[in-house]
Amino acid sequence: MGLLTSKHLAENFIFLLFVVSSASTEAAVICPDKDPELQNWNPGHNEENRIEIRNGRKLLLSSSGTVHSIHIADGGKLVIKDDVQPIILRTRHILIENGGELHIGSEMCPYQGNVVISLYGRADDGSQPNPYFGRKYIGVSKGGTLEIHGKKKLSWTFLNKTLHPGGMEEGGYYFERSWGHRGVIVHVIDPKTGEVVHSDRFDTYRAKEESIRLAQYLGRVANGMILSVAVNDEGSRNLDDLARKAMTKLGSKHFLHLGFRHPWSFITVKGNPSSSVEDHIEYQGHKGSAVAKVFKLFKAENGELFNVSSTSEWVQDVEWTEWFEKPDKARSKDMEKLSDFKAAHPDKICRQPIDIQAMTLDGANLTTEVFYKSGHDYRFLCHGKDQTGEGCRNYRVRFLCGSSVKPKLTVTIDTNVNSTVLNLVDDVSSWEPGDRIVVASTDYSMYQAEEFQVLPCPSCRPTQVKVEGKAAYLHVGQVIDGVDMRAEVGLLSRNVVVMGEMEGRCYEYGSKLCSFFDFDTFGGHIKIGLDFKATHIEGLELKYMGQQTMGHYPIHFHMAGDVDEKGGYNPPTYVKDVSIHHTFSRCVTIHGSNGLLVKDVVGYDALGHCFFTEDGPEERNTFDHCLGLLVKPSTLLPSDRDSRMCKLITEGAYPGYIPKPRQDCSAVSTFWIANPHNNLINCAAAGSEETGFWFVLHHVPTGPSAGMYSPGYSEHMPMGKFSNNRAHSNYRAGMIIDNGVKTTPASAKDKRPILTLISGRYSPHKDADPLKPREPAIIERFIAYKNQDHGAWLRGGDVWLDNCQFADNGIGLTLASGGTFPHDDGSKQEIKNSLFVGESGNLGTETMDNEIWGPGGLDHRGRTLPIGPNFPIRGIQFYDGPINVQNCTFRKFAALDGRHTSALAFRLNNAWQSCPNNNVTDIHFEDVPITSRVFFGEPGPWFNDLDMDGDKTSVFHDVDGSVSEYPGSYLIKEDNWLIKHPDCIDVPDWRGSICSGHYAQIYIQAYKPANLKMKIIKNDYHNHPLYLEGALSKSTHYQQYQPVITLRKGYTIHWDKTAPEELAIWLINFNKNDWIQVGFCYPRGTTFSILSDIHNRLLKKTYKTGTFYRTSQMEKLEYRYPSKGYYYWDEDTGLLFLKLKAQNEKERFAFCSVKGCERIRIKAVIPKHAGVSDCEAMAYPKYIETPIVEVPMPKKLSSTQLKTKDHLLEVKIETYKKQYFHLKDDFAYIEVDGVRFFLTDEGIQLIVIDGHHGKVVDRVTFKNSILQGIPAQIENYVNNIKDHSIVLVTSKGRFISRGPWTKVLEKLGAGEDFRLKEKMAFVGFKGSFRPVWVKLVTNEDSAKIYQALPIPVVKKMKL
Repeated sequence: MGLLTSKHLAENFIFLLFVVSSASTEAAVICPDKDPELQNWNPGHNEENRIEIRNGRKLLLSSSGTVHSIHIADGGKLVIKDDVQPIILRTRHILIENGGELHIGSEMCPYQGNVVISLYGRADDGSQPNPYFGRKYIGVSKGGTLEIHGKKKLSWTFLNKTLHPGGMEEGGYYFERSWGHRGVIVHVIDPKTGEVVHSDRFDTYRAKEESIRLAQYLGRVANGMILSVAVNDEGSRNLDDLARKAMTKLGSKHFLHLGFRHPWSFITVKGNPSSSVEDHIEYQGHKGSAVAKVFKLFKAENGELFNVSSTSEWVQDVEWTEWFEKPDKARSKDMEKLSDFKAAHPDKICRQPIDIQAMTLDGANLTTEVFYKSGHDYRFLCHGKDQTGEGCRNYRVRFLCGSSVKPKLTVTIDTNVNSTVLNLVDDVSSWEPGDRIVVASTDYSMYQAEEFQVLPCPSCRPTQVKVEGKAAYLHVGQVIDGVDMRAEVGLLSRNVVVMGEMEGRCYEYGSKLCSFFDFDTFGGHIKIGLDFKATHIEGLELKYMGQQTMGHYPIHFHMAGDVDEKGGYNPPTYVKDVSIHHTFSRCVTIHGSNGLLVKDVVGYDALGHCFFTEDGPEERNTFDHCLGLLVKPSTLLPSDRDSRMCKLITEGAYPGYIPKPRQDCSAVSTFWIANPHNNLINCAAAGSEETGFWFVLHHVPTGPSAGMYSPGYSEHMPMGKFSNNRAHSNYRAGMIIDNGVKTTPASAKDKRPILTLISGRYSPHKDADPLKPREPAIIERFIAYKNQDHGAWLRGGDVWLDNCQFADNGIGLTLASGGTFPHDDGSKQEIKNSLFVGESGNLGTETMDNEIWGPGGLDHRGRTLPIGPNFPIRGIQFYDGPINVQNCTFRKFAALDGRHTSALAFRLNNAWQSCPNNNVTDIHFEDVPITSRVFFGEPGPWFNDLDMDGDKTSVFHDVDGSVSEYPGSYLIKEDNWLIKHPDCIDVPDWRGSICSGHYAQIYIQAYKPANLKMKIIKNDYHNHPLYLEGALSKSTHYQQYQPVITLRKGYTIHWDKTAPEELAIWLINFNKNDWIQVGFCYPRGTTFSILSDIHNRLLKKTYKTGTFYRTSQMEKLEYRYPSKGYYYWDEDTGLLFLKLKAQNEKERFAFCSVKGCERIRIKAVIPKHAGVSDCEAMAYPKYIETPIVEVPMPKKLSSTQLKTKDHLLEVKIETYKKQYFHLKDDFAYIEVDGVRFFLTDEGIQLIVIDGHHGKVVDRVTFKNSILQGIPAQIENYVNNIKDHSIVLVTSKGRFISRGPWTKVLEKLGAGEDFRLKEKMAFVGFKGSFRPVWVKLVTNEDSAKIYQALPIPVVKKMKL
């Protein structure tokens, strides 16, 4: 080959230059720090250096530096160099505007080095704040660009294997007790696994029987088992020799001489005394700690080493006082006197401090020397900066104070290594050694979230990570009982960090801040304003950000308008892969901004609402795969505040305001959504002081957003996408749709400050227009577990849930309408294809911070409980309506004797309505005893007197019989005679009845006066009136009553005072031609004006439809026309009769007709000084009606149609006198599941039923001659009945009702001192306990019991 000519060389050189130049240009486009136009910038360290980057100047920050501030504008550009050396930039603030740009990496070229922007400064340092951004900020204003792109790392994932306390593969244990758990505590541990197989407490202080029981217990433990035994509080007083010697035999040397309140701990292997370890110390009295601690190492069957440790101690709690400056009158020459501080700060310093700390006023630490003591009068010197040796100068001081001792016992089982491998769902190979992560709580307390540091782990799989330390709590990593309870694991560390520099303690810069926080809360913040040029944030860590002042949050889009393509942003604005932790005011705030994407963001340990939409106009924003946990109260808004803050912070209130914290405040939430038209997808709310997701309604927008939409817009706005979200470990609820915020300033009429919580109702419609069709809010695949109060509380119209999971919540789900009856008439709420679990296999961790620990319902194992040991756990709680529950499964709801757990129930202490159109269908029960399917309540704890109006009128429709086994039946409260009929079947375990009928409601508004109690009586059960208190409306000053009634029946209504002058009676759930007849009690001499009208609630218009005229003939009430009706005034009884008949059709779920709500309005002119309007004594027997079953009871499902083995057994017992003209006869029978057994002879008949299977096993009749002559026959018969048998008894004729034979009824549960009359019906039980359904009815003329009994009959375990 020939040599290249110079021409060829030149051409190649030019081509090479072109390639290099092109590559450099491309790299500069992708990686901003490769831009050749950038100038290296090494700013040095000068807090007075104000940096201006303007007029096209482009700088590359290449080293750490400290400056006063940075202003980037007019084409200026600052890029952070991607270098192996970490860069720390300290500045008070960075302002980017008017074409200015700040770049840290890019989307295509993420920043790989480590950079920290540290925002410094105090709120009170005298610096001039920016009027828009304030202090300590990165601000992006008009024309500004902020691009931050850190390393690509997985934001968060889930545990894929349960993390046990102590880090063990299986087992692991943490036990802690103090007062209230006195005695000798024994744990039996399996040496093969390290699992606690049994534990017990023996109160050997209280009784010698406990000492005997302890010795017997120890004797029963198998050889080879590990025993951990310790004393908590006191265990010696009644400790006898038997127990002392039993413990000595196990290897103890000190238990034989255990003294009063001696701490003592002991670990041994049963059968191997030489393996014992023991510690013992004498009690030191009330003023000193004393500890007895032992531990021992064991090897599990799988080769894993584990520690068992036990600590018995008396602990003296200590805490530091606040910091005090030197009192004005104190002198330093005589050293510093404690008495001077006590005089200056009475009741704030203890008598005898344990320790003293001092520092100079500018923050330098000092050494203190206690020089002299005289009783409790300390003197001390300070050594250190600017001190002279004569006393202390320019200083502040605080004191460590101790309280009285308290007992404490701790038992732990954990691994022998100080590291743990976490098994995770996703590939976490992007997580690096040194990174910090957080594992969420999977119990009720959000404070069980735990932080860990990642360690190197060459052997870990991509889905594993090794962390330093061991878990203190159980963190679930599996699906339990069908519910995904896997703990979230979030990454906190990022290679790009923006943080606030903090002081070592709290200082005041706002309202009473240091009354609520003992740390500095003046962090940094990032704020993006209107008309910014571009903002994209990803791969960023934010810590110590946010301030307890309005508008200063870690990330804040403020009045930025549309920030997606609609606003001209391409690519759209986003915040992705960001970790925000230990923040002092929220996480991400969206204010007056739309279309923002917030994705893969972790918000942890935040004050105030974490993911926050502010004023109401924020729409189309998307929160995708965001995690928030450990969200605590804040002082900013009433909804952020806890009860204490609510009481102490009253700025903006009208004089005389008295806060009601649980109504006005107490709503801090992980996701606070002020406009429903936003999207929440794949998000987790894993622990808030109050609520996970809260949709709150702004009737009008507030603050800078005022006027951006018309009144009521947000209440009708359709919901965005809400799918695949989860909420757990929240105090109030996993999710709430309810309430609004007060949008007007405080006034004399309403003293509450602006933005306090008020009532609000959500009713979504197309285009947010209530005149257009409804558009249901769809909630899909929502998981709520371990929320103390509610899994979800959803109020409004057309809120529909599908494929959701609820577990271990105090109340799984409450669906509530508008209160009186739906404001959006015709709407309904529904849940379908969902799962409810009462008490799952997630038992939680027994620790001191668990407020409640007690037995579970099914297996009686110890577990954490949501509210109280006797709180009635419920799956679905009916409230208002109409509600549709379809194809839902209820699992593991089991009541205890003392805890009324149930799958279906009703709101406690309910003053409002219960709708007969509440429908359930296709319900499935698994591990739910039939006795726990439904509970209507009973007087007692949590239910109080069960005498509120809604408590008395509870009802729902069992469409297919999947709950009650009676298709088409209605389940009602057992004593609601307004809707009962003769064939209703009582279910005593439910405190309810199964009935049939056509039901509706009347809604009565009473004016002048508005404080009456109403009594309503159905004429066919006149001996069973229903008393209603009414629910007084604060805004309209009328009383309101809402009884559920049986249609086509007659009623009378009475009052406890003079009848009201005005009544409005609304026909609710009446179809066309449905009617009832009502007699209203009025004083004699009253005159009436009565008309009918239709009220359109949507348009707020009323149309008169007719007039009622007086008639002297009761029969004429039947002539009711749309424009004309009649009333009958029976002045002798004081009853005004009206036939209330619906004139128009209604839609299926509507409360009112298609034309509006039909009403009858009565205006009465009542004579002065009229008395009480109670006409009952005059009305009956005149208007008594014979009970008639209008709708026959449905046929019970056959055994082949039932879905569960347990079932209801229908029993009917009836005995009565029958008369045909002049012929008289007695009639008596017992019927079991449709098979009738007649009693032919005078005497009594017994039917014996196997309580396990519900089969009739015997039938016997005892004639009167036997009862009188040989009563031992019946006694012998009953004695020979097998235990666990149901015994049904009835009588016929003039049977022998006295004599020794009646004692057999007591053996069957009848109780003592009963008196039999001529007729008797009895449901009894032969067994070791008395079921709630045992019942004796005896009367002269008839006796009747219709009941459904649970099969099998099972004794409830005691609480």
